[in-house]
Amino acid sequence: MTLYQKYCKETFDESGRLTGFELVYPESFNFSYDVVDEYARLEPDKRALVWCDISGNEKQFTFADLKNESDRCANVLLEAGIGRGDKVLVALKKHYEYWITIIALHKIGAVIIPVTHMLTAKDYIYRIETTPIKGFVITHEGDVCERVLEAVKKTGIDCRLWTVREDREGFRNLTREMQQASPVLERRETCVSDPMMLYFTSGTTGLPKGVIHDHSYPLAHIITAKYWHHVRDNGLHFTVAETGWAKSSWGKLYGQWLAGSAVMVFDFDNFDPKMMMHILNKYEVTTFCAPPTVYRYLVRSGIPELPKLTHATTAGELLNPEVFRLFKEKTGLSLCEGYGQTETALLTANFDAETSVAGSMGKPSPQYDVRIFRADGTEAEAGEVGEVCVVPKHKGERPAGLFKSYLNNDSLFEEVWRGGVYHTGDSASRDENGCFWFSGRFDDIIKTGGYRVGPYEVENVLMEHPDVLECSVIGVPDRLRGQAIKAFIKLRSGVEASRELEKKIKEFANTRLSDYKWVRLIEFVDEMPRTVSGKIRKVDQRDN
Repeated sequence: MTLYQKYCKETFDESGRLTGFELVYPESFNFSYDVVDEYARLEPDKRALVWCDISGNEKQFTFADLKNESDRCANVLLEAGIGRGDKVLVALKKHYEYWITIIALHKIGAVIIPVTHMLTAKDYIYRIETTPIKGFVITHEGDVCERVLEAVKKTGIDCRLWTVREDREGFRNLTREMQQASPVLERRETCVSDPMMLYFTSGTTGLPKGVIHDHSYPLAHIITAKYWHHVRDNGLHFTVAETGWAKSSWGKLYGQWLAGSAVMVFDFDNFDPKMMMHILNKYEVTTFCAPPTVYRYLVRSGIPELPKLTHATTAGELLNPEVFRLFKEKTGLSLCEGYGQTETALLTANFDAETSVAGSMGKPSPQYDVRIFRADGTEAEAGEVGEVCVVPKHKGERPAGLFKSYLNNDSLFEEVWRGGVYHTGDSASRDENGCFWFSGRFDDIIKTGGYRVGPYEVENVLMEHPDVLECSVIGVPDRLRGQAIKAFIKLRSGVEASRELEKKIKEFANTRLSDYKWVRLIEFVDEMPRTVSGKIRKVDQRDN
């Protein structure tokens, strides 16, 4: 059985195509109680999560298992003083403990801050200084614990620190504490408008900004899972994404469970195309979603028969038409692209494989009124490039799935919501058939290897090098990564450009940056192209 129909009204045309969609939910809606625990009550043995790692370890969880484990986890958190509205930073990679922890945090009304394990101590310090964090739940692997301890020590905050599975100095062992905790948890009061999740996303004009979603956000992903991913009841969906990114919420949790599908999780660090294909077949994955970078590697390494796979989707960056063609040639499946932001749920997509167009963002989700606007606020004509905007279907509303606010930045929130319309900052055009075509990002975010990187973060590090007077970072086309990070650097007076200096600056920056932010290319320049107001024209750098 599925639960999603309990929370929406759907209308279809004569061919069965979804034409209208409206969410219906109570003020008390809480995904953990109303979906996870409800499945545990109705179908306790229904499969929810299938997990394996690179070493061959594997675990499977029913909804009854997840209810029991999340109740124990919630009791541990409550006993430690974590409660409604408290913020807890979670860096658990793709460990199965992430799903237990996030369900528990939703139950007690705490706000989860999912982050990648690749953050540096400096990254943690920024987040601590930006918002009060009362707890950390992090992986025991690598040097994540050391980075967090360094950040906590430097900021002097009073917080609770947990890791999982193994004992680490300075941390409580959440796994052990859960084993000793009560499996009984009474439902606690929460409201659908309460903040539920805080993602830090990157921009070009400042440091990472906080995007806050409320408890209606999970319901907005019914469309994502049911009508874009095409998950099915008792199927198995696999989205390639680490839990620190919003793509994880899109494909590894909310919509999939609402639509009755189990979630496949492969816990790995280094991507291996052949191993990925092995996992798809071994566990009989039925639906699959990954960034174009993954598909490029898969096509390049060779795709075996995938008899159980029925649908494949992609998002995160532009898809090369050649990859689209080769994947269909090998599997018979058309890749269906989708588009959205950390601030939103799925906005546009190729919802039907039969009509999927390579390179297109697809058509607007029935959940939203998505349009292309000119700078003057009027709607663009077919073929005309403008800004992708979301118009509320009812004046003054904030559609479910669109973020609640920016952390500590009301002015930016008002700016993107000017005129009662949400402005994505992305440019696109619409053809005569109603398909959207991506043109570019107004905020110049770089998409590399499936990750989003704000140039400002990389530029900040480069500017710390004593020989760098000025720099500008952009993304340039890269066959495997989609985009590679390139830095234009103006050296201080008296310093000569050389291959040796280029190597030293790369090493300087990349030892201070997370792996996915590494500078791959450097070009030394005498001057930067500028606007009349003195701003660097990144568009000129990209075009040259």
